[in-house]
Amino acid sequence: MGGPDDVPPEILARLRPVCLALPETYEEPAWVGVRWRIRRRTFAHVLTIEDGRPAAHARAADTDGPATVLIFRSAGTELAALTAIGHPWFTPSWGPDVVGLVLQDRTDDAELAELLTESYRLLASKTLAARLDPP
Repeated sequence: MGGPDDVPPEILARLRPVCLALPETYEEPAWVGVRWRIRRRTFAHVLTIEDGRPAAHARAADTDGPATVLIFRSAGTELAALTAIGHPWFTPSWGPDVVGLVLQDRTDDAELAELLTESYRLLASKTLAARLDPP
């Protein structure tokens, strides 16, 4: 397991244009899956859980897979709302502002774009964040 080849191409095709449209972002293979970064900070990470691996993600998402999950940042009332909903949303234990989503065919692309943009906004410098449309 590992690398970008574990993420279904149709998922990457949905996420890539949104992430790479944000100022000064880049995509790279992560230890598993693919991540998008602003400078050296990861604002989105997508990977596939299969046969209970990677174990930390499988536990957090409460699935042995197969499932593709997106991990990103959130804050404030949006963070509280997402973490309170339950499946397909989940809260990994590796950061107070980290949220996960089990991606499904019915996952709304417009909502994904908003969430990814907000995740970027939380980690980007004020100068870069100011280049985005107001939230």
